Amino acid sequence: MPPLSARRLSLTLLLLAAVLVLTLGLCSSFGSSGYTLLDLLGAGPGGADGEPGGGAALAATMILRLRLPRLLMASIAGAALASTGAVFQAILRNPLADPYILGISGGAALGAFAATAAGLTALLPLLPVRAVAAFLGAALTVALIVALSSVRGRLASYPMLLVGVVTNTVYLAVILFIQTLVEMSRLRGLQLWMVGSIPTESYSTLAPLGALVLAGVAAMVLLGRDLNLMCAGEEAARSLGASVGRARIAAIILASLVTAAVVSVAGPIGFVGLIVPHAARLLFGPDHRLLVPASALCGAIFLSVADTAARTALAPTEIPVGVITALLGGPFFLWLYRSQRGSSYFE
Repeated sequence: MPPLSARRLSLTLLLLAAVLVLTLGLCSSFGSSGYTLLDLLGAGPGGADGEPGGGAALAATMILRLRLPRLLMASIAGAALASTGAVFQAILRNPLADPYILGISGGAALGAFAATAAGLTALLPLLPVRAVAAFLGAALTVALIVALSSVRGRLASYPMLLVGVVTNTVYLAVILFIQTLVEMSRLRGLQLWMVGSIPTESYSTLAPLGALVLAGVAAMVLLGRDLNLMCAGEEAARSLGASVGRARIAAIILASLVTAAVVSVAGPIGFVGLIVPHAARLLFGPDHRLLVPASALCGAIFLSVADTAARTALAPTEIPVGVITALLGGPFFLWLYRSQRGSSYFE
C-alpha cells in the first residue's frame, strides 16, 4: 500500500461516500410496492396504480417516509459497528475482536432490555434511558474482558473469545429470566429487536443518533496514530511516545458509547464489526487514520444492502437483518480463526 497522504485519504473517503449515496438511492427503489425513484420524480410508470407519470405522492410516502429512514438507520448502525470493530481489533490486538463476539453488544442489549423491562423508559420518556443503560452494559463488559484477559499486565488475545462466549451466554440467560418475570405487554417488539433488526425511525430520531455516531467515529479517527502504534505492541508504542493507557481508555469509552447507541435502537446485530474491517483493511491498508472512517462507510454500505435483502428476499415476510449477518459472519469467523491460529496478525 502507498503511504497515507491527505490526497489519498480525501479521495478514498469521497469515493466511498459517493458509493454510499448511490447504494442508498438504489436500495430505496426496492420494495414490494414496486415504487422506485423514477416514480418519486413523476417519470416512472406509477407503481401500483399503473397510471403513467402518476404515483408520485404514494412514491414519496413509500420512499421518503418508510424506505429511506430505514436505510439511513441501517447506514448509521453499519457505520457504528464496523468502525468500533476496527478499533476493538486494534486496542485488543485480536483479529477476531468484534462488539458482538466479545459480548459487548450483548452487554449493551442486556442494559437496554433491563431498563425497558423495569419500566424506566416509560417512566422517563424524555431521557435517553435505554441508551444510557446500554452504554453502562457495554462499558462494564469491556472492563470485565480486559480484567479477565490480562496475563502479567498484558492482554492475551484468545482468552477474550472465551470470555465473550461465556458473557454472551450469561447475558442471554439473564434476558430470558427477565422475560419470565415481566409482563409481555412491556416487552412487545423486543423479541425481534433481540435478534437484531433495523427499525423505521423518524428523522427526528435519526438526526441525533447519526450526529452521535459521526462524532464518535471522528473522535476515534483522531486516535488513529495511537491505534497504529498499539498494533505493534504496548512496549513499542510507549517507546514511540504513545500514551497507551490513556489512548486505550479513550478508545474503549468511545467505541462502547457508539456501540451502545446503535444497539439500544437496532439490537445486537452481529459480525458487521468482524467482516467489514477486514475487508476494508485488505482494500485500503492497515493505517487506522484511513481504516476507521473507511470501515464506517463500508459498514454503512454493507448493512444497507443486507437490510434491503432482508426486507425484500421473502416479501412480504421480513427476515431480521441479524440473521443475514450471522449467516455471513459465522463461516467468516471460523475461517478467520483457523487462518490466524498461531500467527501474529498485527506484526
